[in-house]
Parts: sequence; C-alpha cells; structure tokens
Amino acid sequence: MMTAKIESFVLHCGEMGSRWGFNRTVGQILGLLIIHQDAFSAVQISDVLNISRGNVSMGIKELQSWRLVKINHKPKDRKEYYSPAGSIWELAMRVFEERRKREVDPTLSLLRHNLLDEPANPQEQYAQSKMYEMHELLETITHWAGELQSMNPEKLNTLMKLGSGVSKVIDMKDKLMKNS
Repeated sequence: MMTAKIESFVLHCGEMGSRWGFNRTVGQILGLLIIHQDAFSAVQISDVLNISRGNVSMGIKELQSWRLVKINHKPKDRKEYYSPAGSIWELAMRVFEERRKREVDPTLSLLRHNLLDEPANPQEQYAQSKMYEMHELLETITHWAGELQSMNPEKLNTLMKLGSGVSKVIDMKDKLMKNS
C-alpha cells in the first residue's frame, strides 16, 4: 500500500523513465525501490505497482543492466529482494555513465571513423568540419563528465552549488586579461 505522496513520486519516476533512458514500468520500479527503506521481492513489487510478475522480472533485469539495483537475501528465505545499488548520487552517476556508453560513445566512434577519410568534395569538407566540432564538443563533455564522476559526492555537491559563481569568476578573469 502506498500513500498518495509516495504514489505520486513513483508515478512521476515512471513518467521520467523515458527521459532517463528506460520505460515507464522500469522507472516506477526504480522509484518504488528508492523511496522505501526495505528491500522488495518481485511479488511485492508486482502487488504494489499492480503489474505482472513477468513485467517486474523484465524491469529488474533492465535495472540490473544499468547497475541500479542490487539483490539481497534474507535468512531462511529463498526469495530475492531488491534495493537501490547505492546512494542517490551513485545511481545518478551510473545513469550518466550508462547513457554515455549507449549514446555518446557510439557517436564518438562514428565521428572518429568519418574524420579519418579525406573529404571528396567541398560539401564533404564542410560536413567534416561540423563533425569535427561535434567530436571536440563530445570529447570535452566526456572528459568533464569523467572528472565529475571521479569526485566524491560532497565535492560534487559543492561544485554544483558554486553554479553561476564560476562563470562570474571566468568573466572577471577575462576582463582582467583584456585590461593587462
């Protein structure tokens, strides 16, 4: 049984699932596991979310492929119980990492391959210049994301709270460099 507040959160996670890279049911399962202190069995997940046991099984497998859930066992109980595989920060970092592997890495690979060939005409030369720009942007973002992932949650949180302060410092540095 879910309270209205918990149900609202779980349903929202389902709606957000497609934006995070997985379907509604998988998002709901993840939301349910995150918001509860105790681990859930597949039967419990099925009952609470009113979805088939098969759908739960496929959803758990998807979450395991993303490394977002872990399996727990209870003494004298043969059932498997599922819970989040880390803190909210760790889960977010895994989603970012998995999305990079699934979306950014293949694009970088294609761009690298296309940039190796000499352009055959001005149209291809222009296209390659844009591919190069995209490659450089994705490489920079990938490097930056890697740096962020290596930070502990406290440092990352501090960095994020700096927010616009960082751009103000950069603007001030630029002004000082122009005046010197």
